[in-house]
Amino acid sequence: MNDDMLSQDEINELLNGLDEEEPDPAPEPEAEKNPPKEAGLDAIEEDALGEIGNIAFGSSATALSTLLNQKVDITTPKVQMVARESLQQEFPKPHVAVSVEYTEGFEGVNLLVIKTKDAAIIADLMMGNDGMNVEEQLGEMEMSAVQEAMNQMMGSASTSMSTIFNQKVDISPPGISIMDLQEDPDGAELPDDDQLVQISFDLKIGTLIDSKIMQLFTLSFAKNMVQKLMNPAAQDIPDEVLETVTEDQPAAAAEPEKESRTPAESARLNEPNHQPQHVGTRHPQREADIHEAAFTDFSGPQLSDQETRNLEMLMEIPLEVTVELGRTKRSIKDILEFSKGSIVELDKLAGEPVDILVNQRLIAKGEVVVIDENFGVRVLDIVSKEDRMKNLRG
Repeated sequence: MNDDMLSQDEINELLNGLDEEEPDPAPEPEAEKNPPKEAGLDAIEEDALGEIGNIAFGSSATALSTLLNQKVDITTPKVQMVARESLQQEFPKPHVAVSVEYTEGFEGVNLLVIKTKDAAIIADLMMGNDGMNVEEQLGEMEMSAVQEAMNQMMGSASTSMSTIFNQKVDISPPGISIMDLQEDPDGAELPDDDQLVQISFDLKIGTLIDSKIMQLFTLSFAKNMVQKLMNPAAQDIPDEVLETVTEDQPAAAAEPEKESRTPAESARLNEPNHQPQHVGTRHPQREADIHEAAFTDFSGPQLSDQETRNLEMLMEIPLEVTVELGRTKRSIKDILEFSKGSIVELDKLAGEPVDILVNQRLIAKGEVVVIDENFGVRVLDIVSKEDRMKNLRG
C-alpha cells in the first residue's frame, strides 16, 4: 500500500465512526426560531384611537367646565402600549382610579387615572369652593364628588361615541378607588390583560390644574373600536352573511331569516345595490322594497263640547305668580335683632336666575328686568306644559 492510500481496516474504522456519531438535528423551523410577537397597534390604529379620544374627551371637557365653572381643556392624546407589570413604575404614587364599564355598544372596562392632588381640586370645586390650598387626602365626600364629575364626563364621552360609531353607546355608573400599586398592587381593578393601551391627555382646569389624565383599556377593546370606526358597514352583519357563497349556491342561503334580523341588519341588507366587499363573495343585486312611510298621528285629542267649555272655564281661573329672589333661614334671636339698615344675605348668587312660582310651585327661572318704572322678569327656562299642569294640580 502507498503512504497516501488507506487500508481496508482504516476505511472500516472511519465508517464505523460515522455510524456512531449522532445525527444532525433537524433544522429548526423559522417560526420557532423567531416566535411571533403579540400583535400591538400600528400607526393607523394609534391615529384612529387618538382621534376617537380627542372627540370624546373634547365633549367631556365641556361637561366638566359646566360642573366646575372653570375653563377646562383636555387635549393632545398620546397613544402607547404598556405592559401590566410596568404600571408600578408608570404610577409610583397613589392615584385615583375610576372604573367605567360599557353596557351597550362595546364590551369591556376602561380605567381613568388621575393624580390624587388633581382629584382633590376637582372635588373642592364640585363642592362650591375655590380649589385653592387643598390637601391630597380624600374623604368619602370628596370621593363621591370626584365620582360624580367623572360620571358626567364619561356620560358626555359615550354620547359623542354614539355619534362617532352611529350606534348607541352607554356606560354603567363608574366606580372609584385609590390605586396604590406600590403598597397594594392587587387592590387596583386593572383591565384583565398583560398588554394594555394607554391614552394620555393634557388636562388643564383654569389656573389650578396643568396635568395629565390617563385612560387604560385592553388591546382587544382598542382594536374593536378601530374596527368599528374603519369598517362600520360590516359591524352589525352576522357571521352567516360574511361567509363565502359558492357559485352553485343560491344567494338566499347566506341570508338569515327575516324574523331573526335586527333592525340594523334589515336596513343595511335592504339598501339598493348593497354589496359588501368580501373576496370570493357574489351578491346579486336585490330589488329594493319601497313603500309609503306611515307616520304617527300627533294631533291632539278630540274634545266634546262639554269638555271644551270646561277647559275654557279653567283657563280663566286667576293664579298667583310670584318671583322669588332668594331665601334664607335665621334664628328667632337674629330676627329680633333686625333693625333699619340690617342686611339679610340670601342663598343665591348675584346674577343667578330667580325662581318663578305659580301658587307657590316652581315652574320657571328667569332674570329680573326693569320695564319703565316697574320690575319685571324675563323667562329663561321653563318646564314642559305637562309638568306645569302636574305642578298646578298639586
